[in-house]
Amino acid sequence: MSTRLLAIGAHAADFVWRAGGVLALTDHNGGTAGVLSLSYGERGESGELWKEPAQTVENVKRIRHAEAERAAAHLGADFRCLDLGDYPLEVEGEALARLTDAIREFAPDTIVTHTDRDPFNPDHPVAFAAVERARALAAGAGVDSAFDTIAPPQLLLFEPHQPELCNFTPTTFVDITPVIDRKRAAMEEMKAQSYLQTYYDQRAEQRANHARRVSANKEIRYAEAFMRVLPQVLTEL
Repeated sequence: MSTRLLAIGAHAADFVWRAGGVLALTDHNGGTAGVLSLSYGERGESGELWKEPAQTVENVKRIRHAEAERAAAHLGADFRCLDLGDYPLEVEGEALARLTDAIREFAPDTIVTHTDRDPFNPDHPVAFAAVERARALAAGAGVDSAFDTIAPPQLLLFEPHQPELCNFTPTTFVDITPVIDRKRAAMEEMKAQSYLQTYYDQRAEQRANHARRVSANKEIRYAEAFMRVLPQVLTEL
């Protein structure tokens, strides 16, 4: 189990649906959980808010920030947003340096983020590429460097909305049964995307079914799925 877990999403709500359980579990087990959002998703991820007349980008950002802070609090995590803009999200130059610095500052032992493909969301693959690069820059590829480095964090991908179309094959199931109520409370805070709450509640039940069949642990009722990018390093199997 990770003791310092950092979930990095392209938009303010991504962490809730895809990693809310493991964030809460990290806190539940005495670890440190952090959330870093590259944008608020103010343009392309806030559909309910844009139904309001005379809506503005700045007001959407304000609402999304408050939602995400409340959601993160339910999970025992700190929330931070780099506010890089969305649709399109671009993470180059100074923005990449800020992301690298944020990873170095938090010094996670595990990072979870998006898949490298998502035909329905142009920002998610951009986030993956940026996180993969920033992680390597922050860690200095695990060797001595001319700049401060951290121990190389594990890198896992959280489950996208359409896994079969996003190069996602789960390699890891995490039992989130003890903290499912905390994840549900966090999801309920994300009013701008309330239509996703039922979907991800059902997904947790489905992944628990898969986890039970893999492990024969009948106590798993809710689970989240992840895909490893890098090999595990063990002293024994």
